[in-house]
Amino acid sequence: MIGLVQRVTSAQVNVDGTEVAEISQGLVLFLGIQRKDSDNSAEQMLKRVLGFRVFSDESCRMNLSLKDVSGSLLIVSQFTLAADIRKGLRPSFSGAAPYEQAKLLYDYFVERAHTSYKKVATGIFGANMEVSFCNDGPVTFVLES
Repeated sequence: MIGLVQRVTSAQVNVDGTEVAEISQGLVLFLGIQRKDSDNSAEQMLKRVLGFRVFSDESCRMNLSLKDVSGSLLIVSQFTLAADIRKGLRPSFSGAAPYEQAKLLYDYFVERAHTSYKKVATGIFGANMEVSFCNDGPVTFVLES
């Protein structure tokens, strides 16, 4: 499982011109699911994201987690994160989980996120989404489980 995590001051997701999710301060997690991923991968990723210390403390050091600052989490499925781009000019998606597997793991991840943390919003799996956000810092990390 691959997560691209961005610290934001705000973010929103629109599908077909309609807003489907919005958060204020928090994290946007673009989530890519690979063939090799499992429920265990989802659990590990969620634990890392919720505990990831990327918010500033009183000394302006990245020392606080999403939970510490009561921020929101916006989860957006993004299969392109699983692309193999080591060769050529066209990405290969052979490592990405097939739709059915990815949907099951994404739904599991979202369910566990809602159970573990109350401030969770999501895009729509498989939809063509417009994601807007104000990256705070900018602060962006790639996480893998």
